Amino acid sequence: MPHITLDYSANMEDRTDIAALCRHLRQAAAETGVFPLAGIRVRAFAASHASIADGDPQHGYIDISIRLRAGRDLDTRKRAAQAVFAAAQSFLEPALQQHSIALSLEMRDIDPELSPKCGTIRDHMQKADP
Repeated sequence: MPHITLDYSANMEDRTDIAALCRHLRQAAAETGVFPLAGIRVRAFAASHASIADGDPQHGYIDISIRLRAGRDLDTRKRAAQAVFAAAQSFLEPALQQHSIALSLEMRDIDPELSPKCGTIRDHMQKADP
């Protein structure tokens, strides 16, 4: 883990490269050293309909949700959350300068007792040469 989900207003697709932002956040999460590489997943979903602040359709948002398996201490989670948020903020800086955008992030734990997992990604990842 983590599972990083971007929920964003559809008008953001005209303001930034969402696929590149996903790649950027995946890399930032990996660079924290907090998350196992094989567990990092980043996905993004556009909201077809949104009403923000005073209703001006020019407003946009990106809300980043990070779900991760419980067990990391608060300082570790805070450091990782800040690193991912800083990566998003720096990537989006040109859009933030030109447009009305709300950027937010929330990190929360997943209860491992209520979240069974199964996968073969680790089996299929290319092994680094020694």
